[in-house]
Amino acid sequence: MSIHPSAIVAPGAQIPDSCTIGPYSTIGPEVVLGDECNLVSHVVLDGRTRIGARNCIFPFTSIGVAPQDLKYSGEPTQTEIGDGNTIRECVTISRGTTKGGGITRIGSDNLLMAYVHIGHDSQVGSHCILANAATLAGHVIIEDYASVGAFSPVHQFCTVGQYAFIGGGTIVTQDVLPFSLTSSKRENKAFGMNKVGLVRRGFSAERLAVLQKAFRLLLTARMNTSQAVAKIRELEGDDVRIVADFIERSERGVIK
Repeated sequence: MSIHPSAIVAPGAQIPDSCTIGPYSTIGPEVVLGDECNLVSHVVLDGRTRIGARNCIFPFTSIGVAPQDLKYSGEPTQTEIGDGNTIRECVTISRGTTKGGGITRIGSDNLLMAYVHIGHDSQVGSHCILANAATLAGHVIIEDYASVGAFSPVHQFCTVGQYAFIGGGTIVTQDVLPFSLTSSKRENKAFGMNKVGLVRRGFSAERLAVLQKAFRLLLTARMNTSQAVAKIRELEGDDVRIVADFIERSERGVIK
């Protein structure tokens, strides 16, 4: 194990020999690290925090700290992070609250760029990108393969669907459709399918064609949302069913 002499590791913390703990980092007594994690320097890990293997955490990041919630009074809530994440400078990840499920959870193979904030009880999937200063309020859900642009705040209890792309500077106050390209030029709008991102993820031309039909029904046809969803369900394929199911279970409404 490589622990810099200036680092402070509390008794009880579980750190495998394969980890590297850089200068001036502090690790609390209930922290559990997986194999081959690298804390570059000045990293704070606090609370009941469990972090998987091969995570690289850059300077001035704080993980598992108390939530920014006035109702929180020291309850033993948790933070859980998967494997292979890159967490850049000055990221803050708050632990959960008892009323929000008690846990903030992040999956695997994500890139969290500098100054990202993940609020209490948020759930981030795997293979996501949160660009610089993307901000998740409490109770936000980010599904797998989604991207949140720089300086984009996401309101409490919003869900960003899988494979969605949110442009920089977009204020998200409703749910973001899966597979969509959503941005704020003059007002928040879903501009259609995230074609470039889906091609990069290996979507076939056939899958893209069916999704394109779904988005045309939803965004450009002269139908209300319920009518469009009914037409989307007539299309074949798992992807369009995901879109229809997402809309029907949305509690905040979706950005169209």
